[in-house]
Amino acid sequence: MPALLVIDDEPSILHAFRRVFGDPDIQLLTAERAADGITAVREHNPDVIILDINLPDMTGLEAFQEIRALNPKTPVIFITGHGTTETAIEATKRGAYDYLFKPLELRELRRIVESAFSIAQAQRVAPLIETDDLSEELEADILVGRSAAMNDVYKAIGRVASQDVNILITGESGTGKELVARAIYHHSKRAEGPFLAINCAAIPDTILESELFGHEKGAFTGADQLRIGKFEQCSGGTLFLDEVADMSPTTQAKILRLVEEQQFERLGGNNTVKTDVRLIAATNRNLEQAVAEGAFREDLFFRLSVFAIPLPPLRERGNDLPRLVEHFVRRFSRKLGKDVNETSAETLKLLEAYAWPGNVRELQSVLKQALLHAAGAVLLPEFLPAFIHTTPGASVERPNGSFSMEKWDGFIANAIHERSENLYEEATLMTDHHLLMLVLRHTQGNQLQAAKILGISRATLRNKLRTLKINLGEIKW
Repeated sequence: MPALLVIDDEPSILHAFRRVFGDPDIQLLTAERAADGITAVREHNPDVIILDINLPDMTGLEAFQEIRALNPKTPVIFITGHGTTETAIEATKRGAYDYLFKPLELRELRRIVESAFSIAQAQRVAPLIETDDLSEELEADILVGRSAAMNDVYKAIGRVASQDVNILITGESGTGKELVARAIYHHSKRAEGPFLAINCAAIPDTILESELFGHEKGAFTGADQLRIGKFEQCSGGTLFLDEVADMSPTTQAKILRLVEEQQFERLGGNNTVKTDVRLIAATNRNLEQAVAEGAFREDLFFRLSVFAIPLPPLRERGNDLPRLVEHFVRRFSRKLGKDVNETSAETLKLLEAYAWPGNVRELQSVLKQALLHAAGAVLLPEFLPAFIHTTPGASVERPNGSFSMEKWDGFIANAIHERSENLYEEATLMTDHHLLMLVLRHTQGNQLQAAKILGISRATLRNKLRTLKINLGEIKW
Protein backbone atom coordinates (compact mmCIF):
# COMPACT_ATOMS: atom_id res chain seq x y z
CA MET A 1 0.00 0.00 0.00
CA PRO A 2 1.22 3.58 -0.58
CA ALA A 3 2.93 5.28 2.36
CA LEU A 4 2.52 8.95 3.27
CA LEU A 5 4.98 10.60 5.68
CA VAL A 6 3.94 13.84 7.40
CA ILE A 7 6.72 15.84 9.09
CA ASP A 8 5.10 18.57 11.19
CA ASP A 9 5.13 19.56 14.86
CA GLU A 10 1.59 20.99 14.99
CA PRO A 11 -0.99 18.56 16.47
CA SER A 12 -3.79 20.17 14.43
CA ILE A 13 -1.96 19.44 11.15
CA LEU A 14 -1.34 15.81 12.11
CA HIS A 15 -5.01 15.51 13.11
CA ALA A 16 -6.07 16.85 9.71
CA PHE A 17 -3.99 14.23 7.91
CA ARG A 18 -5.33 11.42 10.10
CA ARG A 19 -8.83 12.63 9.27
CA VAL A 20 -8.25 12.78 5.50
CA PHE A 21 -5.95 9.75 5.10
CA GLY A 22 -7.16 7.48 7.85
CA ASP A 23 -8.33 4.73 5.50
CA PRO A 24 -6.62 1.32 5.68
CA ASP A 25 -5.35 1.50 2.09
CA ILE A 26 -2.77 4.19 2.97
CA GLN A 27 0.05 3.82 5.48
CA LEU A 28 0.24 7.12 7.36
CA LEU A 29 3.57 7.88 9.06
CA THR A 30 4.20 10.97 11.20
CA ALA A 31 7.21 12.77 12.65
CA GLU A 32 7.36 15.97 14.73
CA ARG A 33 11.04 16.70 14.10
CA ALA A 34 13.03 16.83 10.89
CA ALA A 35 15.59 14.33 12.16
CA ASP A 36 12.87 11.79 12.97
CA GLY A 37 11.34 12.37 9.55
CA ILE A 38 14.66 11.76 7.79
CA THR A 39 15.05 8.53 9.78
CA ALA A 40 11.56 7.50 8.65
CA VAL A 41 12.56 8.17 5.04
CA ARG A 42 15.54 5.81 5.44
CA GLU A 43 13.54 3.09 7.16
CA HIS A 44 10.19 3.21 5.32
CA ASN A 45 10.97 4.82 1.94
CA PRO A 46 7.56 6.58 1.80
CA ASP A 47 5.87 7.27 -1.52
CA VAL A 48 4.99 10.91 -0.70
CA ILE A 49 6.30 13.29 1.97
CA ILE A 50 4.57 16.30 3.55
CA LEU A 51 7.14 18.69 5.00
CA ASP A 52 6.53 21.72 7.21
CA ILE A 53 8.85 24.68 6.63
CA ASN A 54 9.17 25.58 10.33
CA LEU A 55 10.46 22.62 12.34
CA PRO A 56 12.09 22.61 15.81
CA ASP A 57 15.51 21.24 14.78
CA MET A 58 16.16 22.52 11.23
CA THR A 59 14.55 24.45 8.42
CA GLY A 60 12.30 22.76 5.92
CA LEU A 61 14.77 23.51 3.10
CA GLU A 62 17.63 21.86 5.02
CA ALA A 63 15.44 18.81 5.66
CA PHE A 64 14.39 18.78 2.00
CA GLN A 65 18.01 18.68 0.84
CA GLU A 66 18.74 15.66 3.07
CA ILE A 67 15.56 13.90 1.87
CA ARG A 68 16.49 14.55 -1.77
CA ALA A 69 19.93 13.04 -1.14
CA LEU A 70 18.25 9.87 0.17
CA ASN A 71 15.60 9.59 -2.57
CA PRO A 72 15.54 12.31 -5.25
CA LYS A 73 12.35 10.98 -6.86
CA THR A 74 10.06 11.04 -3.82
CA PRO A 75 7.48 13.83 -4.24
CA VAL A 76 7.78 16.32 -1.39
CA ILE A 77 4.91 18.72 -0.66
CA PHE A 78 5.68 21.72 1.56
CA ILE A 79 3.23 23.16 4.08
CA THR A 80 3.76 26.88 4.37
CA GLY A 81 2.29 29.75 6.38
CA HIS A 82 2.28 33.42 5.50
CA GLY A 83 5.76 34.91 5.39
CA THR A 84 7.48 31.60 4.65
CA THR A 85 6.44 31.01 1.04
CA GLU A 86 9.84 32.04 -0.32
CA THR A 87 11.40 28.87 1.09
CA ALA A 88 8.67 26.72 -0.46
CA ILE A 89 9.12 28.44 -3.81
CA GLU A 90 12.88 27.93 -3.68
CA ALA A 91 12.36 24.26 -2.83
CA THR A 92 9.95 23.89 -5.76
CA LYS A 93 12.61 25.31 -8.08
CA ARG A 94 14.92 22.59 -6.75
CA GLY A 95 12.39 19.84 -7.38
CA ALA A 96 9.74 19.85 -4.64
CA TYR A 97 6.39 18.67 -5.98
CA ASP A 98 4.13 21.42 -4.63
CA TYR A 99 3.30 23.55 -1.61
CA LEU A 100 0.12 24.09 0.42
CA PHE A 101 -0.90 27.08 2.49
CA LYS A 102 -2.10 27.01 6.08
CA PRO A 103 -4.85 26.61 7.13
CA LEU A 104 -5.18 23.48 4.98
CA GLU A 105 -8.17 23.09 2.68
CA LEU A 106 -8.89 19.37 2.99
CA ARG A 107 -10.31 18.80 -0.49
CA GLU A 108 -7.28 20.47 -2.11
CA LEU A 109 -5.00 18.55 0.24
CA ARG A 110 -6.38 15.19 -0.87
CA ARG A 111 -6.28 16.15 -4.57
CA ILE A 112 -2.61 17.14 -4.44
CA VAL A 113 -1.54 14.14 -2.35
CA GLU A 114 -3.37 11.68 -4.63
CA SER A 115 -1.75 13.33 -7.64
CA ALA A 116 1.63 12.99 -5.93
CA PHE A 117 0.98 9.28 -5.31
CA SER A 118 0.38 8.85 -9.04
CA ILE A 119 3.59 10.72 -9.89
CA ALA A 120 5.53 8.65 -7.34
CA GLN A 121 4.31 5.46 -9.02
CA ALA A 122 5.16 6.83 -12.45
CA GLN A 123 8.69 7.86 -11.44
CA ARG A 124 9.58 4.82 -9.38
CA VAL A 125 8.09 1.88 -11.26
CA ALA A 126 8.89 1.28 -14.89
CA PRO A 127 6.10 -0.36 -16.93
CA LEU A 128 7.14 -3.86 -18.00
CA ILE A 129 6.62 -5.81 -21.16
CA GLU A 130 4.89 -9.08 -20.28
CA THR A 131 6.85 -12.21 -19.46
CA ASP A 132 5.79 -15.77 -20.20
CA ASP A 133 4.22 -16.01 -16.74
CA LEU A 134 1.86 -13.08 -16.24
CA SER A 135 1.19 -14.09 -12.64
CA GLU A 136 4.75 -13.24 -11.57
CA GLU A 137 4.28 -9.49 -11.91
CA LEU A 138 0.69 -8.82 -10.86
CA GLU A 139 1.46 -5.57 -9.03
CA ALA A 140 3.46 -3.95 -11.83
CA ASP A 141 2.07 -1.95 -14.72
CA ILE A 142 2.61 -4.25 -17.68
CA LEU A 143 2.32 -3.68 -21.39
CA VAL A 144 0.43 -6.87 -22.17
CA GLY A 145 0.14 -8.13 -25.72
CA ARG A 146 2.03 -10.03 -28.39
CA SER A 147 0.09 -9.01 -31.46
CA ALA A 148 1.95 -7.57 -34.44
CA ALA A 149 0.52 -4.14 -33.63
CA MET A 150 1.88 -4.21 -30.07
CA ASN A 151 5.25 -5.54 -31.21
CA ASP A 152 5.51 -2.43 -33.38
CA VAL A 153 4.86 -0.32 -30.27
CA TYR A 154 7.59 -2.12 -28.30
CA LYS A 155 10.07 -1.63 -31.15
CA ALA A 156 9.20 2.06 -31.35
CA ILE A 157 9.81 2.51 -27.60
CA GLY A 158 13.17 0.83 -27.96
CA ARG A 159 14.19 2.99 -30.90
CA VAL A 160 13.30 6.37 -29.47
CA ALA A 161 13.59 6.13 -25.66
CA SER A 162 17.30 6.97 -25.53
CA GLN A 163 17.03 9.68 -28.19
CA ASP A 164 16.39 13.08 -26.63
CA VAL A 165 13.63 14.10 -29.05
CA ASN A 166 9.99 15.05 -28.61
CA ILE A 167 7.43 12.28 -29.13
CA LEU A 168 3.76 12.24 -30.10
CA ILE A 169 1.68 9.25 -28.96
CA THR A 170 -1.66 8.88 -30.71
CA GLY A 171 -4.55 6.51 -30.17
CA GLU A 172 -8.12 6.24 -28.97
CA SER A 173 -9.01 6.87 -25.32
CA GLY A 174 -8.03 3.99 -23.08
CA THR A 175 -5.28 2.52 -25.27
CA GLY A 176 -2.49 3.14 -22.73
CA LYS A 177 -0.79 6.33 -23.91
CA GLU A 178 0.47 7.34 -20.45
CA LEU A 179 1.82 3.83 -19.85
CA VAL A 180 3.87 4.08 -23.05
CA ALA A 181 5.06 7.57 -22.05
CA ARG A 182 6.26 6.20 -18.69
CA ALA A 183 8.06 3.33 -20.42
CA ILE A 184 9.89 5.83 -22.65
CA TYR A 185 10.84 7.94 -19.63
CA HIS A 186 12.25 5.01 -17.65
CA HIS A 187 14.40 3.89 -20.59
CA SER A 188 15.62 7.40 -21.43
CA LYS A 189 18.73 9.36 -20.49
CA ARG A 190 16.46 11.48 -18.27
CA ALA A 191 15.31 8.58 -16.09
CA GLU A 192 17.01 10.10 -13.03
CA GLY A 193 15.17 13.39 -13.56
CA PRO A 194 11.52 14.15 -12.76
CA PHE A 195 8.51 12.85 -14.68
CA LEU A 196 5.37 14.97 -14.53
CA ALA A 197 2.05 14.49 -16.32
CA ILE A 198 -0.71 16.98 -17.03
CA ASN A 199 -4.04 16.48 -18.80
CA CYS A 200 -4.65 19.53 -21.00
CA ALA A 201 -8.33 18.64 -21.48
CA ALA A 202 -9.08 18.43 -17.75
CA ILE A 203 -7.93 21.96 -16.86
CA PRO A 204 -9.53 25.24 -18.03
CA ASP A 205 -7.31 27.25 -20.39
CA THR A 206 -6.62 30.08 -17.94
CA ILE A 207 -5.52 27.67 -15.21
CA LEU A 208 -3.60 25.44 -17.66
CA GLU A 209 -1.23 28.28 -18.58
CA SER A 210 -0.50 28.93 -14.92
CA GLU A 211 0.04 25.20 -14.29
CA LEU A 212 2.50 24.94 -17.17
CA PHE A 213 4.38 28.24 -17.01
CA GLY A 214 3.70 29.47 -13.45
CA HIS A 215 2.76 33.03 -12.59
CA GLU A 216 4.13 36.08 -10.83
CA LYS A 217 2.52 37.60 -7.76
CA GLY A 218 -0.34 39.86 -8.88
CA ALA A 219 -0.50 38.38 -12.39
CA PHE A 220 -4.27 38.02 -12.03
CA THR A 221 -6.98 38.20 -9.38
CA GLY A 222 -6.13 35.69 -6.66
CA ALA A 223 -2.45 35.39 -7.61
CA ASP A 224 -1.17 36.48 -4.20
CA GLN A 225 2.09 34.51 -4.44
CA LEU A 226 4.59 33.59 -7.12
CA ARG A 227 3.86 30.13 -8.54
CA ILE A 228 6.36 27.74 -10.14
CA GLY A 229 4.99 25.99 -13.24
CA LYS A 230 5.53 22.46 -14.48
CA PHE A 231 8.02 23.48 -17.19
CA GLU A 232 10.28 25.07 -14.61
CA GLN A 233 9.73 22.36 -12.02
CA CYS A 234 10.44 19.57 -14.52
CA SER A 235 13.76 20.91 -15.83
CA GLY A 236 16.11 18.03 -16.51
CA GLY A 237 13.24 15.59 -16.82
CA THR A 238 10.25 14.61 -18.94
CA LEU A 239 6.85 16.30 -19.13
CA PHE A 240 3.90 14.29 -20.45
CA LEU A 241 1.22 16.50 -22.03
CA ASP A 242 -1.93 14.45 -22.48
CA GLU A 243 -4.74 15.58 -24.81
CA VAL A 244 -2.67 18.35 -26.41
CA ALA A 245 -5.35 18.89 -29.07
CA ASP A 246 -7.49 20.63 -26.43
CA MET A 247 -5.00 23.44 -25.78
CA SER A 248 -6.06 26.97 -26.71
CA PRO A 249 -4.23 28.80 -29.55
CA THR A 250 -2.54 31.05 -26.96
CA THR A 251 -1.16 28.09 -25.02
CA GLN A 252 -0.08 26.40 -28.25
CA ALA A 253 1.91 29.51 -29.23
CA LYS A 254 3.66 29.63 -25.85
CA ILE A 255 4.55 25.95 -25.97
CA LEU A 256 5.90 26.38 -29.50
CA ARG A 257 8.37 28.95 -28.23
CA LEU A 258 9.34 26.71 -25.33
CA VAL A 259 9.96 23.76 -27.67
CA GLU A 260 12.10 25.91 -29.94
CA GLU A 261 14.07 27.86 -27.33
CA GLN A 262 13.62 26.00 -23.99
CA GLN A 263 12.69 29.30 -22.34
CA PHE A 264 9.53 31.18 -21.37
CA GLU A 265 8.09 33.87 -19.09
CA ARG A 266 5.76 33.22 -16.20
CA LEU A 267 2.29 34.75 -16.49
CA GLY A 268 2.51 38.40 -15.55
CA GLY A 269 6.30 38.40 -15.69
CA ASN A 270 9.01 39.81 -17.95
CA ASN A 271 11.99 37.76 -16.82
CA THR A 272 12.97 34.85 -19.07
CA VAL A 273 13.10 31.46 -17.36
CA LYS A 274 15.31 28.81 -18.93
CA THR A 275 14.48 25.13 -18.69
CA ASP A 276 15.49 21.77 -20.15
CA VAL A 277 12.44 19.56 -20.68
CA ARG A 278 11.70 16.66 -22.98
CA LEU A 279 8.10 16.65 -24.14
CA ILE A 280 6.00 13.56 -24.72
CA ALA A 281 2.61 14.61 -26.07
CA ALA A 282 -0.49 12.49 -26.56
CA THR A 283 -3.90 12.86 -28.12
CA ASN A 284 -6.92 10.75 -29.02
CA ARG A 285 -7.72 13.04 -31.94
CA ASN A 286 -6.38 13.21 -35.49
CA LEU A 287 -3.93 16.10 -35.18
CA GLU A 288 -3.29 16.25 -38.92
CA GLN A 289 -7.01 16.84 -39.44
CA ALA A 290 -7.01 19.42 -36.62
CA VAL A 291 -4.16 21.22 -38.40
CA ALA A 292 -6.13 21.17 -41.69
CA GLU A 293 -9.16 22.61 -39.87
CA GLY A 294 -7.07 25.37 -38.28
CA ALA A 295 -7.67 24.06 -34.77
CA PHE A 296 -4.01 23.16 -34.11
CA ARG A 297 -0.81 24.92 -35.14
CA GLU A 298 1.03 23.16 -37.93
CA ASP A 299 4.47 24.30 -36.71
CA LEU A 300 3.77 22.95 -33.21
CA PHE A 301 2.51 19.67 -34.67
CA PHE A 302 5.79 19.17 -36.54
CA ARG A 303 7.87 19.93 -33.45
CA LEU A 304 5.89 17.63 -31.17
CA SER A 305 5.82 14.75 -33.65
CA VAL A 306 9.54 14.38 -34.31
CA PHE A 307 8.82 10.71 -33.59
CA ALA A 308 5.24 9.41 -33.62
CA ILE A 309 3.94 6.26 -31.93
CA PRO A 310 0.39 5.21 -32.89
CA LEU A 311 -1.29 2.88 -30.39
CA PRO A 312 -3.72 0.30 -31.79
CA PRO A 313 -7.30 0.07 -30.47
CA LEU A 314 -8.10 -3.14 -28.61
CA ARG A 315 -10.31 -4.41 -31.46
CA GLU A 316 -7.24 -4.43 -33.77
CA ARG A 317 -4.92 -6.33 -31.44
CA GLY A 318 -5.63 -9.85 -32.63
CA ASN A 319 -5.41 -12.43 -29.85
CA ASP A 320 -4.23 -10.02 -27.14
CA LEU A 321 -7.60 -9.85 -25.38
CA PRO A 322 -7.42 -13.29 -23.68
CA ARG A 323 -3.97 -12.42 -22.29
CA LEU A 324 -5.25 -9.06 -21.04
CA VAL A 325 -8.25 -10.73 -19.41
CA GLU A 326 -6.02 -13.30 -17.71
CA HIS A 327 -3.70 -10.61 -16.38
CA PHE A 328 -6.39 -8.24 -15.10
CA VAL A 329 -8.55 -10.95 -13.56
CA ARG A 330 -5.64 -12.21 -11.49
CA ARG A 331 -4.47 -8.71 -10.60
CA PHE A 332 -7.87 -7.33 -9.61
CA SER A 333 -8.87 -10.54 -7.81
CA ARG A 334 -5.98 -10.06 -5.45
CA LYS A 335 -6.80 -6.38 -4.88
CA LEU A 336 -10.51 -7.03 -4.33
CA GLY A 337 -9.96 -10.00 -2.02
CA LYS A 338 -11.53 -12.43 -4.47
CA ASP A 339 -10.47 -15.99 -5.26
CA VAL A 340 -11.19 -15.91 -9.00
CA ASN A 341 -8.36 -17.43 -11.03
CA GLU A 342 -10.07 -18.59 -14.21
CA THR A 343 -12.35 -17.18 -16.91
CA SER A 344 -14.91 -19.48 -18.50
CA ALA A 345 -14.91 -20.03 -22.26
CA GLU A 346 -18.42 -18.53 -22.52
CA THR A 347 -17.30 -15.38 -20.68
CA LEU A 348 -14.27 -15.00 -22.89
CA LYS A 349 -16.43 -15.44 -26.00
CA LEU A 350 -18.69 -12.58 -24.89
CA LEU A 351 -15.70 -10.35 -24.14
CA GLU A 352 -14.17 -11.10 -27.54
CA ALA A 353 -17.44 -10.25 -29.32
CA TYR A 354 -17.70 -6.80 -27.76
CA ALA A 355 -16.24 -3.84 -29.73
CA TRP A 356 -14.50 -2.12 -26.75
CA PRO A 357 -14.94 1.55 -27.68
CA GLY A 358 -13.19 2.42 -24.40
CA ASN A 359 -10.34 0.01 -25.15
CA VAL A 360 -8.13 -1.39 -22.34
CA ARG A 361 -9.44 1.11 -19.77
CA GLU A 362 -13.01 -0.04 -20.43
CA LEU A 363 -11.91 -3.68 -20.23
CA GLN A 364 -10.39 -3.01 -16.80
CA SER A 365 -13.61 -1.38 -15.59
CA VAL A 366 -15.76 -4.26 -16.88
CA LEU A 367 -13.57 -6.89 -15.21
CA LYS A 368 -13.59 -5.01 -11.90
CA GLN A 369 -17.39 -4.85 -11.99
CA ALA A 370 -17.60 -8.56 -12.86
CA LEU A 371 -15.25 -9.54 -10.05
CA LEU A 372 -17.28 -7.57 -7.51
CA HIS A 373 -20.28 -9.73 -8.42
CA ALA A 374 -18.31 -12.97 -8.74
CA ALA A 375 -18.77 -15.97 -6.48
CA GLY A 376 -16.45 -18.93 -6.75
CA ALA A 377 -13.17 -19.42 -8.58
CA VAL A 378 -14.44 -19.00 -12.16
CA LEU A 379 -15.56 -15.78 -13.85
CA LEU A 380 -18.93 -16.68 -15.37
CA PRO A 381 -21.02 -14.75 -17.97
CA GLU A 382 -23.69 -13.78 -15.43
CA PHE A 383 -21.13 -11.71 -13.53
CA LEU A 384 -20.50 -9.43 -16.51
CA PRO A 385 -22.32 -6.07 -16.85
CA ALA A 386 -25.57 -6.28 -18.79
CA PHE A 387 -24.36 -4.33 -21.81
CA ILE A 388 -21.70 -6.94 -22.59
CA HIS A 389 -24.51 -9.41 -23.30
CA THR A 390 -26.07 -7.16 -25.94
CA THR A 391 -25.19 -6.78 -29.60
CA PRO A 392 -21.44 -6.30 -30.05
CA GLY A 393 -20.54 -2.61 -29.97
CA ALA A 394 -23.97 -1.54 -28.72
CA SER A 395 -24.00 1.58 -26.62
CA VAL A 396 -23.64 1.21 -22.88
CA GLU A 397 -26.83 1.49 -20.87
CA ARG A 398 -26.70 4.69 -18.86
CA PRO A 399 -29.09 6.31 -16.39
CA ASN A 400 -32.18 7.73 -18.06
CA GLY A 401 -33.91 11.00 -17.24
CA SER A 402 -35.31 9.77 -13.93
CA PHE A 403 -32.21 10.61 -11.92
CA SER A 404 -33.69 10.76 -8.44
CA MET A 405 -31.69 11.20 -5.25
CA GLU A 406 -33.21 7.94 -4.01
CA LYS A 407 -31.68 6.07 -6.95
CA TRP A 408 -28.41 7.96 -6.51
CA ASP A 409 -28.16 7.10 -2.80
CA GLY A 410 -29.03 3.48 -3.58
CA PHE A 411 -26.32 3.29 -6.23
CA ILE A 412 -23.67 4.63 -3.82
CA ALA A 413 -24.79 2.39 -0.97
CA ASN A 414 -24.69 -0.68 -3.22
CA ALA A 415 -21.23 0.20 -4.53
CA ILE A 416 -19.87 0.66 -1.00
CA HIS A 417 -21.46 -2.61 0.10
CA GLU A 418 -19.76 -4.41 -2.79
CA ARG A 419 -16.40 -2.88 -1.88
CA SER A 420 -16.06 -0.87 -5.08
CA GLU A 421 -12.62 0.52 -5.84
CA ASN A 422 -13.82 2.52 -8.82
CA LEU A 423 -16.77 4.43 -7.34
CA TYR A 424 -15.52 7.92 -8.14
CA GLU A 425 -15.11 7.14 -11.84
CA GLU A 426 -18.46 5.34 -12.06
CA ALA A 427 -20.29 8.16 -10.24
CA THR A 428 -18.58 10.80 -12.37
CA LEU A 429 -19.65 9.02 -15.56
CA MET A 430 -23.25 8.85 -14.35
CA THR A 431 -23.45 12.51 -13.35
CA ASP A 432 -21.65 13.68 -16.49
CA HIS A 433 -24.06 11.67 -18.66
CA HIS A 434 -27.11 13.12 -16.90
CA LEU A 435 -25.76 16.68 -17.03
CA LEU A 436 -24.84 16.54 -20.72
CA MET A 437 -28.20 15.03 -21.68
CA LEU A 438 -30.10 17.82 -19.91
CA VAL A 439 -27.98 20.60 -21.42
CA LEU A 440 -28.12 19.12 -24.95
CA ARG A 441 -31.88 18.77 -24.70
CA HIS A 442 -32.03 22.45 -23.72
CA THR A 443 -29.86 23.50 -26.71
CA GLN A 444 -31.65 21.02 -29.02
CA GLY A 445 -28.34 19.36 -29.83
CA ASN A 446 -26.36 22.56 -30.51
CA GLN A 447 -22.90 21.58 -29.25
CA LEU A 448 -21.46 25.10 -29.40
CA GLN A 449 -24.21 26.47 -27.13
CA ALA A 450 -23.94 23.43 -24.84
CA ALA A 451 -20.17 23.87 -24.48
CA LYS A 452 -20.68 27.56 -23.60
CA ILE A 453 -23.25 26.71 -20.92
CA LEU A 454 -21.01 23.99 -19.48
CA GLY A 455 -17.94 26.25 -19.52
CA ILE A 456 -15.82 23.79 -21.53
CA SER A 457 -14.36 23.79 -25.02
CA ARG A 458 -16.28 22.22 -27.89
CA ALA A 459 -13.44 19.72 -28.31
CA THR A 460 -13.78 18.66 -24.67
CA LEU A 461 -17.53 18.27 -25.13
CA ARG A 462 -17.00 16.05 -28.19
CA ASN A 463 -14.56 13.89 -26.23
CA LYS A 464 -17.08 13.51 -23.41
CA LEU A 465 -19.84 12.55 -25.85
CA ARG A 466 -17.58 9.83 -27.25
CA THR A 467 -16.56 8.60 -23.78
CA LEU A 468 -20.16 8.52 -22.54
CA LYS A 469 -21.42 7.03 -25.84
CA ILE A 470 -24.08 9.73 -26.24
CA ASN A 471 -25.66 9.63 -29.68
CA LEU A 472 -27.16 13.03 -30.49
CA GLY A 473 -29.60 11.38 -32.87
CA GLU A 474 -31.17 9.47 -29.98
CA ILE A 475 -31.86 12.55 -27.83
CA LYS A 476 -35.49 13.64 -27.80
CA TRP A 477 -35.76 17.42 -27.74
